[in-house]
Amino acid sequence: MEEVSLLKRITLDPKINHGKPTLRGLRYPVHVILELLASGMTPEEILADFPDLEPEDIQACLLFAAKLSDVGTVLRVA
Repeated sequence: MEEVSLLKRITLDPKINHGKPTLRGLRYPVHVILELLASGMTPEEILADFPDLEPEDIQACLLFAAKLSDVGTVLRVA
């Protein structure tokens, strides 16, 4: 699936989760899926726990995070 199609799965709606990025307006915040992945859950485990989600949703979360981290400079705070 191409990047544009994946990123269209990330929605921003002030009426859903206070406007935070969610997946397809389903009230699943992107940060929650990323935290689950970071905790060691596999995409398959996440999909089993959240049957509304699709494999492309997890790809979209990862792509969204990659795009957000693509900055020119990162300042380190002591």
